[in-house]
Amino acid sequence: MRQQQNIWYNVDWLTVFIILLMMLLGWLNIYSSVFNEEHSSIFDLSQRYGKQLLWIGLSFIIGVIIINIDSKFFVAFSYLIYGFFIALLVIVLFFGKEINGARSWFVIGSFAFQPSEFAKFATALALAKLISSYNFNFSNWNSQLKLLAVVSIPVLLIILQNDVGSALVFMVFLIPLFREGLSGLILFFVLFFVLVFVFSLVIEPLVLLLLLLAFAFVIYLAIKKSWRSIGFGLLVLIGTSLLVWLYTLVFKKVFPGFYYILFRASILSGMAMILLSFYKRKPQLRLISSIFIISVLFSFSVDFAFENILGSHQQDRINNLLGLEYDPLGAGYNVNQSKIAIGSGGFGGKGFLKGTQTKYDFVPEQSTDFIFCTVGEEWGFVGTTVILCLFFFLVVRLILLAEKQRSVFSRFYGYSVASVLFFHVAVNIGMTIGLAPVIGIPLPFFSYGGSSLWFFSILIFVFLRLDANRLDQLH
Repeated sequence: MRQQQNIWYNVDWLTVFIILLMMLLGWLNIYSSVFNEEHSSIFDLSQRYGKQLLWIGLSFIIGVIIINIDSKFFVAFSYLIYGFFIALLVIVLFFGKEINGARSWFVIGSFAFQPSEFAKFATALALAKLISSYNFNFSNWNSQLKLLAVVSIPVLLIILQNDVGSALVFMVFLIPLFREGLSGLILFFVLFFVLVFVFSLVIEPLVLLLLLLAFAFVIYLAIKKSWRSIGFGLLVLIGTSLLVWLYTLVFKKVFPGFYYILFRASILSGMAMILLSFYKRKPQLRLISSIFIISVLFSFSVDFAFENILGSHQQDRINNLLGLEYDPLGAGYNVNQSKIAIGSGGFGGKGFLKGTQTKYDFVPEQSTDFIFCTVGEEWGFVGTTVILCLFFFLVVRLILLAEKQRSVFSRFYGYSVASVLFFHVAVNIGMTIGLAPVIGIPLPFFSYGGSSLWFFSILIFVFLRLDANRLDQLH
């Protein structure tokens, strides 16, 4: 009994207070976004605000239960929890219900459950268990393949559900992995290929090829660690950019089959450079040539991935975000109305229950994915700043607590919690103001939904339980 009392004493109550405050503020915004004068009771379970209040109460009970569980349970059963939710991801492909184009929901009566949300929590536990094992080594290929498998399995299953937005969240596990010793080159190349993907959509293949060539040359010179070589490489990059600019001014079209010839020539040139590197015994040249070939293959496959993996609504949203299309009444309608709502709030907002964009349902999904537009319209700049500061303090607090952990398992899991939370906040708010594509992920503790609220509650309270017992952690 005394040990249990010590656990409650060691719980970080500041984090708990911030979570409860955000739950309350989120509920107020849901109440405002779907307010119905005929059903004004906050306990009316026929309305979303009544249901959300029930989810909040159940989240509090879940938190209490988690704090009372021995922290060793989450370490010992990490793989079992992971396997359970992987099984649910498989089952939902066959027996799930399709909502908004994604077959990722179990529906029981009026309650909908999305296992992909909880798969993030399970993956964080499994990765923490893996890297905290005694035989794990980041430089070992066997360990790297295990890491890749743990992350890739849920990602592939979620993509098969046609829920690419949720699958993208798993990229954030690179951050805690980097903290624990993953090579920075891997993080660099992930960001590099993300940029290649974006550039493949917005510029001509010939232009992209010239940029990739110039970039590869600059990296090769930089490896030599010569300031003169680096300066020369930068001049080459600037000169290539000027040639690209002149190309866009002079040539508007290319003959049919040109890009196919360009693709084959690029691959053959890269292979020739690899052979030359073996002859000249220059491993740096071999590395850069290999990266160039992979980049070309990736860039020329972007069109296929864009057309065959992403849904048509996701393609339209990305095209609108990148400025390739402008459709304010179609794919860009949600974001356009959201920006109008947020902008109309001004400095101090219109006041609680006084948002016209919110009241007359101009913004679709305004109680779920676009809940932030209700905050902006009714609370204005002041209110949105307060919300952003709360999220900032919560993420920073979680990172500080993670750094205090004595075990690799708890530290990695703490960084995973902070990373997932940050990604959700950044992307959700970014898509409501037109800085990120609309990929349908909720704003933590604000968006309506039991699955989302319970997921974030479990995710954070498990870490708080581990943190409360950090002085006894040995592994």
